[in-house]
Amino acid sequence: MTHVIELEGVAKRYGGADAPALGPVDLAVAEGEALAVTGPSGSGKSTLLNLVAGLDRPTEGTVTVAGQRIDRLSEHALARHRRTRIGMVFQFFNLLDDLTVVDNIQLPAQLTGASRRAAASRAGELMDVLGIQKHARAYPGRLSGGERQRVAVARALVNRPALLLADEPTGALDTASGQEVRELLVDLHRGGQTVVLVTHDLELARACAHRTIHLVDGRIALDTRAEAVR
Repeated sequence: MTHVIELEGVAKRYGGADAPALGPVDLAVAEGEALAVTGPSGSGKSTLLNLVAGLDRPTEGTVTVAGQRIDRLSEHALARHRRTRIGMVFQFFNLLDDLTVVDNIQLPAQLTGASRRAAASRAGELMDVLGIQKHARAYPGRLSGGERQRVAVARALVNRPALLLADEPTGALDTASGQEVRELLVDLHRGGQTVVLVTHDLELARACAHRTIHLVDGRIALDTRAEAVR
C-alpha cells in the first residue's frame, strides 16, 4: 500500500506552552483515501493541516508527504513541493480578486514553469469538469460562494497534486452552495484523488470521507472507518 501521508511521532509545541498543540501523533493516509479530521476548537486540527501542508514544521517527529520527507527540506524546496504535490482549498477561497477566473486557476501551473499554453489547456480542462467554463473571463467578486469555491478547487488541482487539503471548505457557504461543494469533493475522491478534509461539520465528514479521525487536546481520540462514501 502506498501512503501519501506518513506522520511518525509528530508533535508541535508553540513558545513556552506546557502542553503541545499537537501530538505526539502517528498517522498514515493511503493513496486514494478520503480522510476527515474533526475535533473541537483548539484540538490541533489546523496544526495538523499546517504540518502536512509544509506551512509549519514539527517540534519533533517526521512528516513525509508524497514520498518526500518535508520536515527537513529547505524553505525553497518546501515551497516547490507545496506547489507541485499539494493542492489546498480554504474556507474563504483565497482567490486573487484582480485576476480573472482562468488566470487564478492557471497561475500555480505557471509558477511551476508550465508554459502559458499548457497552463491554459489544463485550466480549460478543469473548468469544463467543474462546470465553470462560462465564468472563465469573470472576476471572482462577481461569482457566488459556491462558484468561487469551484474556482479554488480547480486552482488546487491544476498541477495534478498527489494530495488535496481542504480546510473548512463549506464554512463560508450557504446551504445550497455547501451541498454543491460536498458533491464535488465526493466526486473527486471517487475519481481517485487523495483528500484530507478538516471540518467542524460532522455531516460533511460523513458524506465526503470513508475515514475520520477525531482530535482532542492534540491527540487522536478516535479513528473510524465507514463502509463507503455516499
